[in-house]
Amino acid sequence: MITCYLRYIIDPFKLKEFEHYGKIWIPLVERFGGKHHGYFLPSEGANNVALAMFTFPSFALYEAYRAKSLEDSECQAAFRYAEETRCIVSYERSFFRPVFD
Repeated sequence: MITCYLRYIIDPFKLKEFEHYGKIWIPLVERFGGKHHGYFLPSEGANNVALAMFTFPSFALYEAYRAKSLEDSECQAAFRYAEETRCIVSYERSFFRPVFD
């Protein structure tokens, strides 16, 4: 199992647009076999940092999702929405292996 952790630097004046972007991606990730754990928007502290996390059963399945997302029309529309609204300034992606009891 692999969890993708995304840390976004967002435009704080476009929080509504970024929230909409997140709501677009949650069902898309799940449609491709992932489990989305949500987007986390600024509350206290920095007003321009947002997070997202989702899990795939393996890194290979995550890579398959990434490849398929580049061909999927709904995913392409989500990418375009972010570009057009410019709600995302930058982001970084990290991967973690969860530990359970």
